[in-house]
Amino acid sequence: MINCAFFARHGVFDQEEFLGQRFYVDARLFVEPGRALEDDDISDTVDYGNAFKEIERIVTGKRRYLIEALAYEIAKALCARWPQIRRAEITLRKPNAPVPGVLDHIEVHVCHDA
Repeated sequence: MINCAFFARHGVFDQEEFLGQRFYVDARLFVEPGRALEDDDISDTVDYGNAFKEIERIVTGKRRYLIEALAYEIAKALCARWPQIRRAEITLRKPNAPVPGVLDHIEVHVCHDA
């Protein structure tokens, strides 16, 4: 599981792009490790530092109107980059969603099978 936070500018409303806010991403990766467990060799599995960088690139990149679309893009990109990832489950939280009412955050959960 990779848990991370980024400042980005996603959302439907113009003020969300202008002001930006923090987004929290949890990436649960189901990895087929191959020889990595036997050989204790990172080259045979996912380098989580690089996975973090890939998530960061996507979240801080192109604006998305829907956080569901953003989460799905992350899941697809991780599965495409590392063939050892058989399934990526992405949970994305947006704490300051412009919703009338009191809330802690909104959250979506998206899965992608390689």
